[in-house]
Amino acid sequence: MIVFGVVLLVGAIFGAKFIIDSKEPPETKIQKTVKAVYVETVQNSTVSILIPANGNRIAKHRVELYVEVQGVFKSSAKPFRAGQGYKKGQVLTKMDALEYRASVQTAKSDLYNQIAAIMPDLRLDFPEVHPKWLNYLNSFNIDKAALPLPESKTDKEQFFIYSRGINTACYNVKNLKERLVKYKITAPFDGVLIEALVTEGTLIRSGQKFGEYIDPEVYELKVAIAKEYADLLQEGESVSLSNNKKTQSYTGTVSRINVSIEQAT
Repeated sequence: MIVFGVVLLVGAIFGAKFIIDSKEPPETKIQKTVKAVYVETVQNSTVSILIPANGNRIAKHRVELYVEVQGVFKSSAKPFRAGQGYKKGQVLTKMDALEYRASVQTAKSDLYNQIAAIMPDLRLDFPEVHPKWLNYLNSFNIDKAALPLPESKTDKEQFFIYSRGINTACYNVKNLKERLVKYKITAPFDGVLIEALVTEGTLIRSGQKFGEYIDPEVYELKVAIAKEYADLLQEGESVSLSNNKKTQSYTGTVSRINVSIEQAT
């Protein structure tokens, strides 16, 4: 019985080993992990440079209106009030020039009389030039602009005309006519009157400022920038500006760069 028990135990061990060896191990499955990679095509473009700066815009075309003569403000093409728009060539101010116009007429009359006074001498001493001076005298109109004096052909004729003060009288008429033009001031460009210091009927004195006129279409903005941005700006480059509330934007160009340094900062 003891032998039979030992044989049975040994047989069980070998049987168990046979069963274990005959069993195939399970197949191990390898888990593959796929990672997603996102790509984007590079597109070269201009990178904007943001420069914090503040400033006040000022009209590029700005004219302070002064008068060089004295007179009473008579009229204007439109009511002379702040905010009034004018077209180029329209009358901004027209002053009463009746008294000064009379002095111009007097100067013309003096010139005519001086030329008439030398006609007898021209007939005797310069008969060859007498017809052209007579023709000038006949075409002289005191109510129109004085015509240029006849050209002197010889030195003798020129010295004679100069000695009688004809050229001086002619230049005096031209000078008065140029000053007479200053009694009327016209708009140099399309714009708006932003300041009006006089009204119709006001006596305007020579050198007095009576208003200010601007072109509201083009403005300049003066800003101070930090040193690190100084090399990034060049004349002619485009810039984009916006107001403090970021509700409006403007485009412009760098017109000029001042090289001065603000010593306080």
